[in-house]
Amino acid sequence: MSAFALTSPPVTGLTAGSAPTANSAAELLKRGKIKETAQKFEASFLSVMMQSMFEGVKTPEPFGGGQGEEMFKSLLTDAMAKEVTKAGGIGVASTVQREMLKMQGLQEVAQ
Repeated sequence: MSAFALTSPPVTGLTAGSAPTANSAAELLKRGKIKETAQKFEASFLSVMMQSMFEGVKTPEPFGGGQGEEMFKSLLTDAMAKEVTKAGGIGVASTVQREMLKMQGLQEVAQ
């Protein structure tokens, strides 16, 4: 054997142990779906809260009123809720995610 073969560093990234197993790939997929579901729940929760917040707001006649305004308020609160959730939310998604992981028998991963 040559000295080069004895002192060369091991090749990384190509070993059999580095490829994800079927269980870990399935687990990663499940974790991703759980996170997405928790965020959708938080966005839905925030949307309902914001809709009730805007319920008493009245717009002067020349600039508002009618079904169009009501529809716009609904779309606006949905969009605002999604953006708040995307920016980190209020903590509902992380709590829901933690509980969903427990229900699936998965450990919470430190982030």
